[in-house]
Amino acid sequence: MTGRHNDIAGLIPHQGAMCLLDGIDQWDERHIVCRADTHRHEDNPLRDASGLRALCAIEYGAQAIAVHAALLGTPDTEGPETGVLASARDVTISQSHLHHLTGLLTIRAEVVLFHDHGRIYDVTVTGEGRTVMTGRLSVMLLADDLLAVHPLSTEGQA
Repeated sequence: MTGRHNDIAGLIPHQGAMCLLDGIDQWDERHIVCRADTHRHEDNPLRDASGLRALCAIEYGAQAIAVHAALLGTPDTEGPETGVLASARDVTISQSHLHHLTGLLTIRAEVVLFHDHGRIYDVTVTGEGRTVMTGRLSVMLLADDLLAVHPLSTEGQA
């Protein structure tokens, strides 16, 4: 499969320059492999004055997870489930920045655990034949009623 940037933007909430992935190389129920060259773009919204920091590879991994969830779908819901990145554990980076990498980034996310309230993936981001970032990302799924704004407290309300 070679999903394109516009196809991916239709699967995740990130749009425009914030949709970081450019393609899907392969996927099945246990993993997804995506590619990106947006790490080299001057208009990458995650860049700062020093360039694109390697820790931003976490967001590339999170977007690959979101695409995977959308592709898997769920039979009892319409559209993709809504989730938030809940944790990034055991993250290791091998360099300080990504923008110097001249080739494509490869983002691989492999399912460690599926459950009713979320997903856990091991993520590896590589570029120029070497590992740039590894980590375990956990995503918490949100129920539709949690998407509405609710006050944390009703104290003091008439």
